Amino acid sequence: MYRFHVPDMSCGGCLRSVEQAIRTIDPQAEVDGNLENHVVTVASSQGEARLLSALEMAGFPAQLLSQQEA
Repeated sequence: MYRFHVPDMSCGGCLRSVEQAIRTIDPQAEVDGNLENHVVTVASSQGEARLLSALEMAGFPAQLLSQQEA
């Protein structure tokens, strides 16, 4: 499971776009977003680099949160 900080995710439409970007590379991914904290939790069979790339290509550059920040 990964937790990403997505600073540009600020509304429900943004969250839907983030979810769609992740599900494009992993249709079975579980995605949970917190708009207030700009954090997305992802359970996916894809690796961190591929998920980060998908988010960036969708216009939502993100950073992986460390376990201490999770």
